[in-house]
Amino acid sequence: MKICIIAEGSYPYITGGVSSWIHSLITQMSEHEFIIYAIGAESKQKGKFKYKLPPNVVEVKETFLDAYLDEEVRWGSRFRLSAEERNTLQALIGGEGDLNWDRVFALLRSDKFVNVSDFLASKNYFDQLEQLCRFKYTHVPFTEMFWTVRSMILPLLLAIRSDVPQADIYHSVSTGYAGVIGALGKFLYGSPLLLTEHGIYSREREEEIIKADWVKGYFKDLWIEYFYRLSDCIYTAADQVVTLFGRNREIEIELGCPAEKIRIIPNGVRTSDYEALPSGPEDGKIRIGAVVRIVPIKDIKTMLQSFALVKREVPNAELVIMGPVEEDESYYEECLRMVEALEVQDVVFTGEVQVKEYLGKMDLLLLTSISEGQPLAVLEGMAAGKPFVTTNVGSCKELLNGADDGIGPCGLVAPVMHYEQIAQAIVTLCRNEGLRKDMGRNARERVQRYYKFEDFISEYRKLYATLGGDVRRWPESVLN
Repeated sequence: MKICIIAEGSYPYITGGVSSWIHSLITQMSEHEFIIYAIGAESKQKGKFKYKLPPNVVEVKETFLDAYLDEEVRWGSRFRLSAEERNTLQALIGGEGDLNWDRVFALLRSDKFVNVSDFLASKNYFDQLEQLCRFKYTHVPFTEMFWTVRSMILPLLLAIRSDVPQADIYHSVSTGYAGVIGALGKFLYGSPLLLTEHGIYSREREEEIIKADWVKGYFKDLWIEYFYRLSDCIYTAADQVVTLFGRNREIEIELGCPAEKIRIIPNGVRTSDYEALPSGPEDGKIRIGAVVRIVPIKDIKTMLQSFALVKREVPNAELVIMGPVEEDESYYEECLRMVEALEVQDVVFTGEVQVKEYLGKMDLLLLTSISEGQPLAVLEGMAAGKPFVTTNVGSCKELLNGADDGIGPCGLVAPVMHYEQIAQAIVTLCRNEGLRKDMGRNARERVQRYYKFEDFISEYRKLYATLGGDVRRWPESVLN
């Protein structure tokens, strides 16, 4: 079969997490061909892959959300739209009424629009936005509303107009833009659509927008509603939705995904890959490791504040933050300035590294994210037999405490952004070597029992076969 995996803001531009998950899935499914539909934020990422693509990747389709900057605009046009078409666009722009995505796809891909930017500079758009402001945003300056809505939906319209490769199965690995493209593929070719939701995309965007300085207060609800509408698109269109743990399933149902579509397939790791890792020097230091991208959603600033408190209680502690720094360089610079402002010593940013060369040297591991799904970094650390301190996000509490499995805890959980409680949990583990070893053994046992890599691959292999019908092997000569 030919499977189109649609990824937003991850594979193949960024390592770790969802990207590692995609790479593992493709590598293990040599009987299938894969197309990667990669959605990036900025065109400067084009061709800058962080992975050597497996031989069964037959095509990479790149599209970037900033492509609208290159479009020329004709102002003041007027398009002949039916009442149904006007209602469809009004629902897309303002969130009022039922949004029929098939109608959106049919309209925006029709020959009525040579250039979607023209519509957003047209009298039709002006009229519909004026109607929205009159009934819903009476106190918002019209010019601000005009440019805000335009910047919000223009990347979406361009994505819908883009070419979608034909495939036997479309597999989106998030909602959002990736979900819309998956639904578009199904609309164009009638192929089945699978969604795997690692974290809850719409909730993550909501958290970012609430904190964002670039979104004015009266536009925050508009942006948040927009991202929930994107999620609705694939929840409605998907033939099967996969999530990683029970709480995510409950949230998806709350957000409108039909319960009967959802099944749970946990992530998995090979514990054998994490045996006999290099150990650290006997120099009296307590090494605290964090395998994490340096981006706001991972809340590195809370991590640094926590470690500053830890150093007062455990002077021989060292914090080793392992992960790429270039994804959000301004945030990385802010973190460096925070280290200076806190006057805290023994903080090391390694950049992107081979994590297995470091894990064995760590005494405990740390994750302070404000949102997660079922983080592979935690599963990999558990496979290495390391205890954790995590925030109570995603499935972290379930991973560390189990679900009445009789194994025992393999770490401590603290509230999101509560740096004092995070610090106290770290200090507790730093001061008790026996507890660290017990939790490390529990961690390894839980992964071996419930989070096997082989089970994860087997479940997806069966799922692809069910959705796509008979599996057609492709030539061994290509694989070789």
